[in-house]
Amino acid sequence: MKIIGVIPARYGSKRFPGKVLADVLGKPLIQRVYEQARKAELLDELVVATDNQEIFQAVENFGGKAIMTSSECRSGTDRLAEVAVNREEDIFVNIQGDEPLIPPPLISEVAQVLIRDKTIETATVARKITTREELTDPNVVKVVIDNDGFALYFSRTQIPYIRHPIAPGNISSVSYKHLGLYAYRKEFLLNFVKMEQGLLEKAEDLEQLRILENGHKIKVVITELDSLGVDTQEDLEKVRKILKIENRDSDHFSVIGHWSRFPRDEWRSGT
Repeated sequence: MKIIGVIPARYGSKRFPGKVLADVLGKPLIQRVYEQARKAELLDELVVATDNQEIFQAVENFGGKAIMTSSECRSGTDRLAEVAVNREEDIFVNIQGDEPLIPPPLISEVAQVLIRDKTIETATVARKITTREELTDPNVVKVVIDNDGFALYFSRTQIPYIRHPIAPGNISSVSYKHLGLYAYRKEFLLNFVKMEQGLLEKAEDLEQLRILENGHKIKVVITELDSLGVDTQEDLEKVRKILKIENRDSDHFSVIGHWSRFPRDEWRSGT
């Protein structure tokens, strides 16, 4: 089976326009994402899908592969599907264009789910929530999972509701943070973008709910790794700080090591 990673990248962003071209220690953000994703062992191909000529040229300049897509695409998934129409790969991995610290093993792991089980149409990733800050933050998408490892529901609010107080260390036993990394079978991806938006998707502004509303399943890979999306200038400064520490470390540990070496509350707060 052939696997391709696609990084949707657009210039427009409500909170941080042009963020994929922002400088991150001498390289545009999109290059940092591309270089991380390229380390994923299972990817046979990697491309950036964009509707912006400046982004296209930036990718070409650092030696990456870019594909121009329509400006009519409503989401990164629509951009992914537009690429898929003209490709022969079996599995398409949607890699967020604003996550320069994405651990490469996660990309391979989410694709591996579809390789191992031919009945699974799509898969994503989540990790246990360990702080109340994440549990209550609407920008942290939560997911609840059934006994077979499939998503029951995604929400920006706290799910499940914890009726009886529990110790902070026990939060992780029931609550998971959704990481925006997906693997799709080509046929399902092309069908997915044709589905009508449902009321739940519109209410939460989470397109993965369209899959559940239409009766399909999403397999959830549980990981201990994490990533950091760049949604604001403050997020960008956190990423720069992490990479500066990496660059000056004598052991030159990998980006994957950030999640075990630095407590999440530190890299989230930028302290």
